[in-house]
Amino acid sequence: MNKKTIEDIDVAGKRVLVRVDFNVPQDDSGAITDDRRIESALPTITYLLRQGAAVILMSHLGRPKGKITPKYSLAPVAKHLAGLLGTDVALVYATETDPLGIEEAKAKAAHRSVVLLENTRFAGGEETNDPALSAQLATLADVYVNDAFGAAHRAHASTEGVAHAVKRAGKPAVSGYLMQKELDFLGGAIRNPVRPFVAILGGAKVKDKIPVIESLLPQVDTLIVGGGMAYTFYKAAGHEIGKSLLDETSLEFCKTLLCDDKIVLPVDCVVAPAFANDAPATTVKVSEIPADQEGLDIGPASVAAFAEIIKKAKTVIWNGPMGVFEMPNFAHGTAGVAQALADATGLGATTIIGGGDSAAAAEQLGFADKITHISTGGGASLEFLEGKPLPGVVALDDK
Repeated sequence: MNKKTIEDIDVAGKRVLVRVDFNVPQDDSGAITDDRRIESALPTITYLLRQGAAVILMSHLGRPKGKITPKYSLAPVAKHLAGLLGTDVALVYATETDPLGIEEAKAKAAHRSVVLLENTRFAGGEETNDPALSAQLATLADVYVNDAFGAAHRAHASTEGVAHAVKRAGKPAVSGYLMQKELDFLGGAIRNPVRPFVAILGGAKVKDKIPVIESLLPQVDTLIVGGGMAYTFYKAAGHEIGKSLLDETSLEFCKTLLCDDKIVLPVDCVVAPAFANDAPATTVKVSEIPADQEGLDIGPASVAAFAEIIKKAKTVIWNGPMGVFEMPNFAHGTAGVAQALADATGLGATTIIGGGDSAAAAEQLGFADKITHISTGGGASLEFLEGKPLPGVVALDDK
């Protein structure tokens, strides 16, 4: 998608309304435990400030369901962002008549300043894409910028609706640096990959990935399948899978893929009698899973086989862990694939992790800085890989 960016327009002295994705995890005290999404927005914010814009940011956080909920206030985010930027970030107050603080934001927006609206989901019209809320948000903007790839698959008031409202007023709606980076990496990998092109899919249910498989299979040279998904393929091949994850609704689909030589499945797996980190683990061939055990990870022979394929690749996309990586004893397969991606990056390959659990795993296991690009959007990445149009992107101005 060839969309206009912040560098294609003049923002000096203008009020720039920026949709960011600050939906970040916090601990019980409100401290942010993973600020990658906030850090990813810094290039756009700092560029706009240097250009002399008045920057007004907006984001959702959690699921307050259209009600002002202190637990989901963006106050901790404002404090954290101010520390990263080294400048004040003015968080506006939510009121029953103005839950996002739009009127206060108008008063506070000033040259080279940063204002943060309250949680967009404090407004009932956000998730319903209410035209009245979209129009109200548009009154804040001389320019609208969408830099929230992680929310671009949602047709909400702060993503799609406001873009159209701003454009109807004859003003620009463009992408920020993060949005453009996501579109360049994911779009480039799909449209014009340097080959060999390898995709790795993991996670739990096959049915959640069927559209991705159908979209990627004609384009890739190899499609590696791991994680909980693999057991449905084994069942389709007639193997015993014990207590392992089974997606019965996808058995027929898996059968149709078993003869496709692009599909590569694990050859061994790590099984245990219970879903627990301290359960006694055994490595078995995929054809020898005991009836009273469940598969919780791919085995070392699979890791080695996958690593050989990945090492020869020039473009790699990975979405979904290879096992229950949250349990250290069953994280070895996911860590092995992450290491293989890091090694491929070192050999000159473009490696992309498509957000979600695989991004969390790469962070947790210490490989994040060794991957070419880790997407900030889980659901958005999946829908993009499926070939679906993302409403928040489609609404922006074309070049």
